Amino acid sequence: MTRYARRVHIVVDHLWDGTPATPAERITLDLRARHGALELEIDAPFHGDPAPLTAPGRVPGLWNFEVVELFLHAPADRYLEIELGPRGHWLALQLQGVRNVVDAHVTIAFVAEIDAHRWRGRATIPAAILPPGLGHWNAHAIHGQGEARRYLSALPARGARPDFHRPDVTAALDPALLRDMSSGT
Repeated sequence: MTRYARRVHIVVDHLWDGTPATPAERITLDLRARHGALELEIDAPFHGDPAPLTAPGRVPGLWNFEVVELFLHAPADRYLEIELGPRGHWLALQLQGVRNVVDAHVTIAFVAEIDAHRWRGRATIPAAILPPGLGHWNAHAIHGQGEARRYLSALPARGARPDFHRPDVTAALDPALLRDMSSGT
């Protein structure tokens, strides 16, 4: 049985510009260490947006659909972008430099299920794909169509338009969480 020593509890409850989101849009993410990986659990409202026209699994361009995103940042503008959808679609990208994808073929394990008006998902992020020196995070969500499209953030970046690729708008990860991942606690 895996014992979780530490976790990061993340709440996405603002729009990208800092305006509070509606209570019905609130999303929670829990990031925990386990030996050799980080485990991410999501609890989010299901908005019923159209799904990608592919089977669950990796989907390029998933940000064009209903999605929850976790950005894991390290020094030298290295970061991992993880996108997760309510129907089991996912995308994981390694980047170095803002929006500069260096590996679009990293793999995570992800399952999701929809229960009435909410969805829950669980992803396993292998330590091998985490950027060296990982130390910061931010989380986001997107839903809606056309003019009704909504962009949410745990830590809003503000600005002229939604921009989730902001290494300057992050929160620190507890270093003990990463030690727990290495030690198998």
